[in-house]
Amino acid sequence: MDDDEARPQPLQGVKVVDLGQVYQGPYAAFLMAKAGADVIKVEPLHGEPVRIREALGGGASLPMAMLNSNKRAITLNLKTPRGCELLKALVSRSDVLIENYAPGVMDRLGVGAKTLFEVNPRLVYASATGYGLSGPERDSLAMDLTVQAASGIMSVTGFPDGPPLKAGPAVADFISGTHLYGAIVTALFERERTGLGRMVEVAMVETIYPTLASNLGMIQSDLGPPPPRTGNRHGGLAISPYNVYPCRDGHVAIICLVEAHWTNLLKAMGRGELKDDPRFIDNAARVTHMDETDAVVEEWTKNLTRAEIFEASRAYRLPTAPVRNLVEVMNSPHMHERGMLQWIDHYSLGRIVVPNSPLRYHGTPQMMGASNARLGEHNREIYGGVLGLSDSEIDALMADGVI
Repeated sequence: MDDDEARPQPLQGVKVVDLGQVYQGPYAAFLMAKAGADVIKVEPLHGEPVRIREALGGGASLPMAMLNSNKRAITLNLKTPRGCELLKALVSRSDVLIENYAPGVMDRLGVGAKTLFEVNPRLVYASATGYGLSGPERDSLAMDLTVQAASGIMSVTGFPDGPPLKAGPAVADFISGTHLYGAIVTALFERERTGLGRMVEVAMVETIYPTLASNLGMIQSDLGPPPPRTGNRHGGLAISPYNVYPCRDGHVAIICLVEAHWTNLLKAMGRGELKDDPRFIDNAARVTHMDETDAVVEEWTKNLTRAEIFEASRAYRLPTAPVRNLVEVMNSPHMHERGMLQWIDHYSLGRIVVPNSPLRYHGTPQMMGASNARLGEHNREIYGGVLGLSDSEIDALMADGVI
């Protein structure tokens, strides 16, 4: 570690009660844990949905390990009065509570925001939902797939002659989880000035909208017809070349955002004679002749490997990248060298790759990855060490089905 890497993590001393489940809430809490916060993951007695397989004896799941590293884990039955009392006791000693239950669930349990602010006025209460805490669609059931459908993502994903497609990854969950983290940290910053907490919320469908900027640009101000699906071409059909092209061992993505990129691509392809061709003279012409432009590029890529194309792109300063499969990405030398990906020994899964936080805090060493905690692993540590309960009281809570 360099001498200047001696500062503490930026959220050191911040205490978080994480009621998050699946991906959205847990990812926001994960980012906080990786920034040094003390995150207590609170789960039902059988575990949160991603843990179910583990709780039933089927072993841990990789998503559980990825999103819950560096958290302490307890169980708590919020459907019991004593369970709600214990949550209030934890909140009274904490800075942040994160939950991504459906709207109204926390209120029905008797531990909604209003109640918890009475316990701790400095609390940052963070709520993440599919459609928000208000509005005519607030009670619609939301999962990543349904939000992709409702937000417009699926309508612009796929090829023009095919059906709408979902994005492969859980983009709505993780984009909204990142926004939730931003809202929490913003509220914590405000609290440093005012001394008061507040409620913050994000809706999955709302965090998606800005990502559709290129597609929305095709509609303009007259709210014309919905934009078509464009496959791997630019979502606004405004840039060419912009596509995924076949090569000898897979595919490669190439984009020419500015004219210098196109000029350099012609050099790389050995097609300098096309520089003054009116079909390709500028981006507008190439968009008009998009099929012909793509054909020129494909004629070059199909005879080369991904590595050869990538090497040419580095030499000629072209925005290109090989289309990598997930095994290749998991073993990326670049991300492992930077510490974004780490190999760890997991208590159930064995040797696995887990991500670090993509947020970097220069001057502070990265927090190393670790196995996520077992279900209820820190019950005695939290209820005894934090809340001061005796062993006999903890035993009674377990016997009564509270923890």
